[in-house]
Formats: sequence, structure tokens, C-alpha cells
Amino acid sequence: MSLVPVPVTTADRAACPVSDLLSRVGDKWSLLVLALLAERSYGFNELDRAVHGLSRRILTRTLRALERDGLVSREERPGKAAGVTYAATALGRSMLDLVVPLGQWVLRHEDEIEAARSAYDNAASTRRAVSTLD
Repeated sequence: MSLVPVPVTTADRAACPVSDLLSRVGDKWSLLVLALLAERSYGFNELDRAVHGLSRRILTRTLRALERDGLVSREERPGKAAGVTYAATALGRSMLDLVVPLGQWVLRHEDEIEAARSAYDNAASTRRAVSTLD
């Protein structure tokens, strides 16, 4: 059984639940936010302070998307200390169980990846220089 049908059509990609979820959680902030929430619950303002460079607007969008996918829970706190608390769900933690080994693999192979990138960039720059001489 093939993992990917050939040819891969636009409809195949649009209908693929794996691509759909990975494109969302593979954005710039989702995995970082999910990893923080897997360690403990956070209020919105705490999360805002915990991640530098993440705007409140994007944090809100990220949390909503993670909540929609069932990876994060949102609980409203009533009373004087009213607010919202976010936490990773069991589903979110189970996804991190799969993603963390990928991150560990990247760290183990960081030097090899960087060497491959440098070799590629050097070869590409040489190709560009040669093609401008033609």
C-alpha cells in the first residue's frame, strides 16, 4: 500500500486530514504553545508574556485553532479572578508524544542538516554564477 496516491491531485491534498492538521500545527507558533500547555495550564496573559514575539492577535488565533482541533482546552474562570485558562488535552499530549521524537531527531542531526544546506547553497551559488556567464 502506498502512502501517497500518484499522481497527487489538488483534490487529494484538500481532502487529506493529515495535511490539514499538519499545516495548522506546523505553523510558527502552534507546537510551541502546545508544548508549554502540556507542562501546565496557563492564563492568556501568562502565555502572552511567556512567548516573546507572538502578538496577542496571533496567540488568540493559535489558541482557537488548537482548541478547535481538540488539542487544547479552554476554561473560563468566574469571579474576582475572572479570566481564561488553557491546557493541553489528552489528544494534544498524545500528538506531542509523536512530535517530540521528531524534534529530538532534528537535534541529533542538526550538524548534518546544516552541512547539507551549506553544500546545496554553495553548489546553487556556483550554478548561478556559471549561468550568468553563459
